[in-house]
Amino acid sequence: MRYLGPGPLIEDNSVRSPSTTLVNAGISKDFGSFKIGFEVLNLLDGEGYDMVYFYESQLANEAAPVEDIHFHPVHPQTFVLNLKAKY
Repeated sequence: MRYLGPGPLIEDNSVRSPSTTLVNAGISKDFGSFKIGFEVLNLLDGEGYDMVYFYESQLANEAAPVEDIHFHPVHPQTFVLNLKAKY
């Protein structure tokens, strides 16, 4: 489980990021020189933000720059199968 609490995005604390909670799960089995594993990332398929920023930007169709929150959303539920070899 990963919890990212709310935090200030600028020094005066007037703009804050929202909190995000993600749950991942995984299991693996060691076979000597090989290891196989299975993971589910974002197990509960939650929505939230991995990274949040506050800065000025301007789109091509905007007359002037705008200060706003920009973010990178969390990835959707993802299944990962991995195989590792020791040599």
